Amino acid sequence: MSRPSEPPQPVYLALGTNLGDRQGNLTTALQMLREHVTIEQCSAVYETEPAYVTEQPHFLNMVARGTTALSPHALLAFLKHLERALGRQPGLRYGPRLIDLDILFYGEAVLNTPDLVIPHPHFAERAFVLIPLAEITPNLVPPGSEQTVAALAEQVGMQGAVVWRGA
Repeated sequence: MSRPSEPPQPVYLALGTNLGDRQGNLTTALQMLREHVTIEQCSAVYETEPAYVTEQPHFLNMVARGTTALSPHALLAFLKHLERALGRQPGLRYGPRLIDLDILFYGEAVLNTPDLVIPHPHFAERAFVLIPLAEITPNLVPPGSEQTVAALAEQVGMQGAVVWRGA
C-alpha cells in the first residue's frame, strides 16, 4: 500500500452495502479505514432503496468525515484494496455488493482523471449520499458547487432513505 505523502486533508467518504451482514460490513469497513483515515464523524446509517438497478436488496448507507495523509489516488487505491479485502467481487455496475467505498470530497480538490473524479460525479443526485452528508455537515459547500449540502439534500428529498434502526 502507498505510504502517506500529503499533509492531512479533510475527506468525505460514502459507505454502502446490501449483501450479507450489512451493519457488520459497515462496522468492519470503518475499522479498516482507520489504517489511513482518521475518522472524525459518522452519520447515522440509512436504509435506502436501490438506485439504477432496482431488483436487489435495500442498502445500508452512511457518510464518514475524516482526514488522511494519502494523496487522492492513493486513497482510491486504499479503498479498492479494502473493498476486495472485505469480499467485494466484480459485478454488475450499480448491482448488489458487500461493500462500496467512494470518495465524495477530498479537501477543495477538483479532479477529473480517467480513474478518479472528485467531487464524486453523482453525489448531488443521490439522496443516499446527500441525506447522511447533510446530517454531519449541512453548511458545507462542495467544491464546484454554489449550494450547501443541506440545500442539495432538500432538492432531492428523502427518496426512500430512512434511518436504519437495526434488524
